Parts: sequence; structure tokens; C-alpha cells
Amino acid sequence: MEKIIFYILAVMMIVFAITAVTSRKMLRSVIYLLFVLCGVAGIFFLIDYNFLAAIQLTVYAGGIIVLIIFSVLLVHHIELKLDMAKPIRQIITAIGCLIGIGVFLTTIYSYPFKVVENSNITTTAQIGSKLLGYGEGGFILPFEVISVVLLAAMIGAIVIAKGKKLSDKNEETI
Repeated sequence: MEKIIFYILAVMMIVFAITAVTSRKMLRSVIYLLFVLCGVAGIFFLIDYNFLAAIQLTVYAGGIIVLIIFSVLLVHHIELKLDMAKPIRQIITAIGCLIGIGVFLTTIYSYPFKVVENSNITTTAQIGSKLLGYGEGGFILPFEVISVVLLAAMIGAIVIAKGKKLSDKNEETI
């Protein structure tokens, strides 16, 4: 049963990933990306990584997709139709993708991967104490640095989306 669910999720993710890339409307591409990220969360639930699945749903499928939708709405390009690439670029991209798939498949099939049984069970409390710990093995400094960088990116996105100030225009006419 798990194998059938995995294949259903995998096919769903592949189909929606292809439609996200090939769709000419930006909002539809974002929605298709949302379905791909929900499929990744489904795979995490399937392999019993519930914490990662919850993070995937809240941070990526929830937060990032909403941020992308708001940025699309802010710049008033909700019905923007994207231009199709020239045929030569499509051919070059297809060749590059086929080369990438070939490298991926040869890497997967040339090495014997073994299933490793992990007897260590990590709880959510242990993950939280490591993320917010400032001692050895703690991640509070990178966590805070990333939050400042994300805040700066959000402020920059708002400034870019807002455009030129009206007061600058008024000062030129005086």
C-alpha cells in the first residue's frame, strides 16, 4: 500500500512540476508549485518524518507560496502571460535536462545503496533545543542571522514593488 501511495505522490509531483514550468500564466505556475510542495510533505508523512512534513506544509507550502502570491499581486501581473522561449533555447534546455537525468541515473545505479536502520529516535523537543541552543552544537546564531536576512529581503521587495516616491516627483516641479 505504501508503494502505491508513493507512486501516486511521485507522479503527481512530476506532473505538477512540469505544468508549473510550462504554464504561461504566473499565478497558475505558483499554484502548481504549491501542489508539488504538498506532494513533498506527503512523502515526508509517508516515511514517518512528521516534523519535517509539518515544517514543509507550514513554511514552504504555506508561507513561501503565500509570499510569492502576494508579490505577484503587488506588482499587478496576476494575469501576466509569459513569453515562450525560442525553439533553439527549448532544444538546448531539453538536451541539458536529458544530460542531467543521465548523470542522475548513472549515479543512482552505479552505487549500491543500503538501507541503514537508525535506532536513534529524535524528538521534537531535541530538535527545538538544538535550534535555539547557544552552546556546542546550537544553531541560534545562524537562526538569527537568517531571520535578519529574510527581513532585509522583505523590506527590499516592498521597496521595489512600491516604486518611485511621489514626493520626489513633487520636489522636481517646485
